Amino acid sequence: MKQKIVIKVTMKGPRCRSKALQIAVGLSGVESVGLVGQDKSHIEVVGDGVDAVELTDLLRKKVGYAELASVTVVGEKKEDKKPESAVQPVFWPMYGGGMPLADIRPIHPYQDPSCSIM
Repeated sequence: MKQKIVIKVTMKGPRCRSKALQIAVGLSGVESVGLVGQDKSHIEVVGDGVDAVELTDLLRKKVGYAELASVTVVGEKKEDKKPESAVQPVFWPMYGGGMPLADIRPIHPYQDPSCSIM
């Protein structure tokens, strides 16, 4: 499931911007990264299975103050969802009363079934 993550980062110049973009691209599952907002202070990351908290922590350590602004699911259509199938009842075969056909008498471990004395 694709998700769009927007993180507000305090960036002081073009070096900080390029460093923040490199950090975001370095994570696994990232498909696209871009700067958004009027002052280009928000990083928008689109990807599948990207950990938003991990990305925010990395940006805080390497670039500066970072705040997770939003996480939204992208590309999921309501038409694609399949209705959940109802649980099917289990039908047990009916036998016409009486005992089962197999002989289920236990055999004693010391008794040989071929012995005619017992």
